[in-house]
Amino acid sequence: MTNHIVMFKFRDDVAEAQRAEAAAAFKSGIEALPSTIPFIRSVKVGININPAEHWDICLTSSFDSLDEVKAYSIHPAHKAVASALMVFIAERACVDFES
Repeated sequence: MTNHIVMFKFRDDVAEAQRAEAAAAFKSGIEALPSTIPFIRSVKVGININPAEHWDICLTSSFDSLDEVKAYSIHPAHKAVASALMVFIAERACVDFES
């Protein structure tokens, strides 16, 4: 199993209402992807509730292989959801690991 973890930090100039709307749209869009991308084994998006922490959104997902993670990253359905969020993002961090 390959785990794919991605964290996002909003730009400082993004208003709180825009952050909430973008995060909610990202969460619902990403969590709907298994119906379109059947090789996603699990996916969950968490929106940070602790203002003392650096990251605003965390995506956790799992796949059978790193090749599937790569296929997911370029899948048009994923790209559509991700690109809508990325216009608001200052930083992104990612780690992929085997479990």
